[in-house]
Amino acid sequence: MEDVVLRLEELLFPSIADVAVLSVDVNNETVRIEACCTAVGAVCPGCGDRSSRVHGSYLRFPADSPSAGRRVVLCLEVRRFMCGNPSCDRRTFVEQVSGLTRRFGRWTEGLRSTLAAVGLALAGRAGARMAGVFGVSVSRSTVLRMVSALPEPESPAPRVVGVDEYATRKGRVYGTVLVDVETRRPVDLLPDREASSLAAWLAERPGIEVVCRDRAPFFAEGAATGAPQAIQVADRWHLWHNLGEATERSVAQHRGCLRVLVPEPAPRTSPEPTPPEEASSSPWPTGHRFADRIRTRHATVHALLEAGHSRRSIGRQLHMTHRTVKSLADAPKPEDLFRGQWQNNRTSVLDEYKPYLDDRWNAGCTNAWKLWEEIVPLGYKGTYGIVSAYIRKKRTSPQPVTAKPPSPRTVSKWILSRPETLTEIEQLRLKTVLAQCPELEALTGHVRSFATMLTERQGERLPQWLDAVRQDDLPSLHTLAAGIDRDRQAVIAGLTLPWNSGVVEGHVNRIKMLKRQMFGRAGFQLLRKRVLLS
Repeated sequence: MEDVVLRLEELLFPSIADVAVLSVDVNNETVRIEACCTAVGAVCPGCGDRSSRVHGSYLRFPADSPSAGRRVVLCLEVRRFMCGNPSCDRRTFVEQVSGLTRRFGRWTEGLRSTLAAVGLALAGRAGARMAGVFGVSVSRSTVLRMVSALPEPESPAPRVVGVDEYATRKGRVYGTVLVDVETRRPVDLLPDREASSLAAWLAERPGIEVVCRDRAPFFAEGAATGAPQAIQVADRWHLWHNLGEATERSVAQHRGCLRVLVPEPAPRTSPEPTPPEEASSSPWPTGHRFADRIRTRHATVHALLEAGHSRRSIGRQLHMTHRTVKSLADAPKPEDLFRGQWQNNRTSVLDEYKPYLDDRWNAGCTNAWKLWEEIVPLGYKGTYGIVSAYIRKKRTSPQPVTAKPPSPRTVSKWILSRPETLTEIEQLRLKTVLAQCPELEALTGHVRSFATMLTERQGERLPQWLDAVRQDDLPSLHTLAAGIDRDRQAVIAGLTLPWNSGVVEGHVNRIKMLKRQMFGRAGFQLLRKRVLLS
């Protein structure tokens, strides 16, 4: 029997000492466990003295994790001890079982840690639903309260730290996330992205040697103030992204050079015009259901009139009103009946601006919204829908099939891609563009030179690259070069050292997911706990 009791204690309380199992009762719904504490004495929480004088005992019923789908009822007998220290404010105190109970606790420590883990993974509402699946009834507020009560993680001071911003409210409120790049774990969250906050955080950790960041000025200022001994490293992806944006702006400024790829349409030889079978001023050709219906009714009415029928008789036979018969009979031809929506000679508020739209269309601007924004300052009072319908008609009207000039974004993609990854057609078209535009040819050379520096970690070549860029007429690259020159040391380090901010960007995406899970309840402290502990 003693062996069975020992096995039960090892099974039910494997890591808890000084607990004896008295009995276990199992039925279809619950598992009832009666246990008691076997420690000789307990330590007073007020003064820290140990006491073995028992004042009394009572039963506690802390909730525990379900077992095999059954609810576990733990009946734990605990003792109340008398404190022997006369200077202590407490006269009696209750013993607590380490790893099993805590003061005023209604759950065991095992169940509490389980619910906290669920809260870290799923947040409040989803965590409460998941807890209900394995038999624990708990509210979402309780789950979040357990997450908030978790202790702060203890992490060593990082040597290489990554810094980036995250949005608490996109476009309005931002915070700062700091990540240990070597362990790839978040270290801390700051409630804002001010340079002073980052500088204060870095100043408390003098062991930081490298700070990985993007090219935001407030991060540069904060790192320089708080960790002057650290090397600042500009992220390579952001450098390449900035170069890509400058490249696309430069290509857009030379849009006219892209039309050299469009061959001139061959003159079309129109066939000999054949006289139409029937001259018609109708905007609706034969085959349009509304026009054909009116033509049929008009012919029927006139045939009956020639046969000697009266208009009243024709109305009875064709189930038409006298007014309809009169309009059909009085019209010499069916086209005279096309009024209102049937006519194509109505004036439009857009007529005055159609020549401007045609010129802009021929210049390569096919965006209806942009064209509408251009003609509004010119006095256009109509809606965007009228402009969109006119541009749609031009876009869908039959035209000679010619090659469409590539967009600036497409040409930028060719320039930014490795030459060996382009198809033969793309290489040929890019070669044609560069042959017609010396500025784009120079731009391509600068982009590929920068790509070589970035991939081969040749940051010492950056000053020569900046000087070469300034010698060409490329305003967009000049702007980029001026920004890089202001942050030259960090950019050189980014193009030389192996560190980058990729792991920080991954944690920024994870923060977005955590925010969406806690929509409406994601206060900064709760969000910080979930980011650092999950």
